[in-house]
Amino acid sequence: MNLRQIETFAAVMKSGTASRAAEVLGVTQPAISRSIAELERTVGFALFARIRNRLVPTPEARLLYRDVEAAFRGIDTIRASAARIRDRGSGEIRVASLSALSLSLVPKAVRIFRDKHPDIRVTLHVLLSREVRDLIASGEFDVGLAADEIDTTGVQHQLFVSREALCALPVGHPLAARDVITPLDLHGEALVAYVPEDRGRQQLDQVLEAAGSVPHIAVETIYASTVHALVAEGVGIGFVNPYSVAGLDGSRIVLRPFEPAIRIRSLLILPADRPKSGLVRDFVGALMAAR
Repeated sequence: MNLRQIETFAAVMKSGTASRAAEVLGVTQPAISRSIAELERTVGFALFARIRNRLVPTPEARLLYRDVEAAFRGIDTIRASAARIRDRGSGEIRVASLSALSLSLVPKAVRIFRDKHPDIRVTLHVLLSREVRDLIASGEFDVGLAADEIDTTGVQHQLFVSREALCALPVGHPLAARDVITPLDLHGEALVAYVPEDRGRQQLDQVLEAAGSVPHIAVETIYASTVHALVAEGVGIGFVNPYSVAGLDGSRIVLRPFEPAIRIRSLLILPADRPKSGLVRDFVGALMAAR
């Protein structure tokens, strides 16, 4: 049994005659008769009775045709699915991001992307960078943004953004009157710091040690938004990625440049050994436009 025989059988059932079926399929009437005869030999029972030059379906043929119709509906579904994927992609894109870029840059990229693909669902998870990396490496998520200290084995990666960290001070703090903050300014000050494994924290520790500046570590945390909130409460001085404070209430903190500069780098990561879909390419383009 082959697909051509099934198509011929369905055409005869729908049209009622071999001649009409031949017109529908664009073949000769003898070709229709041969195909039906081959199918009858294959299935082992008669499909049509020849009565006064007409093909009258047998009861067995009617039973078989019900399954044939179901099969062709399935094929139509596959065709429709292929058309949707061609025109709009898979219907969903999964994005994982570190916290620092999730407050302004990524939402802007999502808006740009959805302006072009309003019917596509975006799944966005905000996670630790190592968790972002694991989801991308496993292929569970399509696009990731992570800090540059992650292990990049098993993922495609490229530098996405590199910005100078800003010093965040509570409103009214004496250092807020300065235009630029230096390492010695932080000596003895309460500091809201990132955890020691953070690459920006490591750069800051090196700069402070070289200058002989020893601040008091009041709190260690992993999220830029938490640093912002703690500084706003007057707990201490912190350092933030410029992207991480966009969109937050800035009325209770003062942002100042810090010298020497501490650069905060983030990576764009994608699953390795997987061709990029049209949706992934468009979302990456939206991220680039949002920078």
